[in-house]
Amino acid sequence: MSLFISSLNSGSNGNCYYAGNESEAILVDIGLSCKEIEARMKRLKLPIENIKAIFISHEHVDHIRGAAQLSKKYFLPVYIKPRTYKHSGIHLDRAFVHNFNTNEKIKIGNLTVTPFDKHHDAQDPVSFIIEHKGIKAGVITDIGIACKTVIHYFKQCHACFLESNYDEHLLLNGPYPLRLKQRISGGKGHISNAQALDLFIKHRPGYMSHLVLSHLSKNNNHPDIVQKLFDQHADEVKIVVASRDEESLVYEIMHNIKSEIIPLVVKKEMVQLNLF
Repeated sequence: MSLFISSLNSGSNGNCYYAGNESEAILVDIGLSCKEIEARMKRLKLPIENIKAIFISHEHVDHIRGAAQLSKKYFLPVYIKPRTYKHSGIHLDRAFVHNFNTNEKIKIGNLTVTPFDKHHDAQDPVSFIIEHKGIKAGVITDIGIACKTVIHYFKQCHACFLESNYDEHLLLNGPYPLRLKQRISGGKGHISNAQALDLFIKHRPGYMSHLVLSHLSKNNNHPDIVQKLFDQHADEVKIVVASRDEESLVYEIMHNIKSEIIPLVVKKEMVQLNLF
């Protein structure tokens, strides 16, 4: 009775997040090519046949680049808001386009996905909670602020992909033009390391076991800065910084049990998932 999560890639060059049980999974955002997703899942020994649906958070290219190709090849439904699809520039078979409402649960086999509103400079942006048998993982990136809705759902997470986009000092003193700096930090862009840490310290539930810091800026942040900052406040939460260039390990999320560095042996017809 576990939920398995992995970041296939995280950053402005492409975002894709995996969450699933032993036989069913979903992908949140497809900012990589179909070929690259196949290669990364193969390396992780995650059967691509387990993917049952794609969920799109918003229309920016680093979140939708490969959605049409992956959906077409594997006949996957794509859950996407109407305004997001209208402005996405992608073309899907109408049979695979599924609209949804925020805060309404969507059943994908034994998984439940709950979309919720967030602040971001896109048409109708959402984030997601993925649940399996009471275990919840959040994909909460591309948020301008940690609003009340974000806080509400973050408090429920056993694990979370949480944006930690920029270091305030690096952004302020970096080469970006003033207008872009204001767009990033102005409440509808991204949240800083300090804002993400504040959310983590004040609102993480006692049962949270994993925090995957995501969508780091290439120019205004560094993995070492983020890792060191959050490790100081981690207690028993495992802190992972998602890569802009490669997939993470697969993490097993369980009820009130801290994951150990062991492989999960599943049914005979399934492959072994290499954890950690």
